[in-house]
Amino acid sequence: MKQKSWVKTLLGFAAPCKGKMILSVICAVISVAGGFVPYLGVYEILRRFIAGTGDWNAAVFWGMICLAGYAVKILFYGVSTELSHVSAYTILEGIRVKIADRLMGAPLGTVTSRPIGGVKSAIVERVEDIEPPLAHVIPELSSNILLAAAVIFALFVIDWRMGLASLVTVPVAAVPMAFGMKSYNKQYAAYMAANERVNSVIVEYVEGIEVVKAFNQASSSYEKFTDAVISFRDFTMDWYKSTWVPMNLTLSILPTTLFGTLPTGIALYLAGVVDPARVALCLMLALGIVNPLIRATAFINEIKSMEYAVRDAEDLLNLQELPKEKEAAELSGSQVEFKHVSFSYTGRKEDEVLHDVTLTLPEGSFTALVGSSGGGKSTVARLAARFWDVTEGSVVIGGTDIRKMPLKQLADTVSFVTQDNFLFDCSLKENIRLGNPEAADEEVFAAARAAQCEAFIGRLERGWDTAAGEAGKQLSGGERQRIAIARAILKDAPVVILDEATAFSDPENEEKLQRSIMELSRGKTLLVIAHRLSTIQNADQIIVLKEGRILDKGKQEELMKGCGLYREMWKAHVGARAWAVDTNQRKEERDYV
Repeated sequence: MKQKSWVKTLLGFAAPCKGKMILSVICAVISVAGGFVPYLGVYEILRRFIAGTGDWNAAVFWGMICLAGYAVKILFYGVSTELSHVSAYTILEGIRVKIADRLMGAPLGTVTSRPIGGVKSAIVERVEDIEPPLAHVIPELSSNILLAAAVIFALFVIDWRMGLASLVTVPVAAVPMAFGMKSYNKQYAAYMAANERVNSVIVEYVEGIEVVKAFNQASSSYEKFTDAVISFRDFTMDWYKSTWVPMNLTLSILPTTLFGTLPTGIALYLAGVVDPARVALCLMLALGIVNPLIRATAFINEIKSMEYAVRDAEDLLNLQELPKEKEAAELSGSQVEFKHVSFSYTGRKEDEVLHDVTLTLPEGSFTALVGSSGGGKSTVARLAARFWDVTEGSVVIGGTDIRKMPLKQLADTVSFVTQDNFLFDCSLKENIRLGNPEAADEEVFAAARAAQCEAFIGRLERGWDTAAGEAGKQLSGGERQRIAIARAILKDAPVVILDEATAFSDPENEEKLQRSIMELSRGKTLLVIAHRLSTIQNADQIIVLKEGRILDKGKQEELMKGCGLYREMWKAHVGARAWAVDTNQRKEERDYV
């Protein structure tokens, strides 16, 4: 499939401000026209004085014309730049909003499987890279190219030979420029790859510095860091050195327009073809070509940077979206059913991680999923929340296939609490209120009390107004989980999914966490994934998964009698608890002594 032109993609983003962009170009053209007026004014003054008809009044008049033309050039250039900047930031806003909409519509599993650093870089840094060239390309590049073209056209109008003479250095300068640009696309792609690598190593080093110090790996990690930085420096320096000679030759040859126009102008004057005033005008115009062309070449790197930024944004915008339903479905209760569900992350049969899974979670029941690591527990939970669509079969809630439900309705129907809950860097009260933005403070406090949050929040200096910190780092893992459970309680969805929600709890806080989960699940259809089997031994049904298939299901007593895998898991769990208790007891004895 042929890749869509990045320019077309960018123009698609620019559609909302098409009028401003056209007006910006028109203002740029007027600015160029104003820039020609001083040349005309100087020509008229020279012509009069050479002819002996010049006087002070004429000089002042044409001098004022020159100033007026320059004022028009500056004024309309400013207006053009203003319009282009407004357009640029409008386009950036549109791109980011479209990316956010696409991320909301894409399967959540697809979004979360992407490196967060890459997504953040694309939305923030890469999209921001579009602004400088976009804001300046329209007024500056267009006006510079138009000015150079207009000057050359004027020279041909004055005398075609002077027009040709002004271009004599262009093909000569094009030779080293073509040589220098021969591998430009390849080198720029390598530069971007090297840049991404060094950024990745820097982020890894900074984020992992705690682990680096804890395991005394500072020297090896720092060596990796410095190697990446030095490698990037060497690459950029080698690229610069390889283009230094041809690009400097280009910039040395291109401005020498007098090399052709000066001898040609003298020859035409001596032949009586043009008068001295016209020769002077042609020489001034020839010098006027230089600056616009040099400015235009400065946009080469910026345009290439914009191309890569648009490609990165387009990559996110091309994420496959979940099919959307607009009309809310009529649900009959909150029973959850998996009907012959098979699932593959790649879509290929040979890569299936779930195989013909059929199970029912009756309304108001407590169902637990257990099994060895990699057995498919989290995949089942995430399919119930439609992180992905099933490959085969269906997931049904309240008698309706979840694919027939609008995403908002599904989000209102299902609460999903994971072991690694994200908190925003705002107050704890506002973090809980995310479950129901319309909730009053008293409702927030009630949800927090039900989730056993009140005790630890009361110990904080600022209480409910304490900031959770970036990603909730100001709190412990167990405290973050209880805040997340309070959020889910406030949401009051009829279906609750807990994916390893007790993973970070210690024995002291496990009881509190269990109470908060009991409060959350009151009257709800509850699906729990847990390694701590003691937390789910009272479940209405326990589903044992092995290698993506249901091995057995039943209550605790039934599985202890009839399921060997569950029996082994329970023995391992009881042994681990005994070891933990013994360890804590010995620690307490040492502390006492």
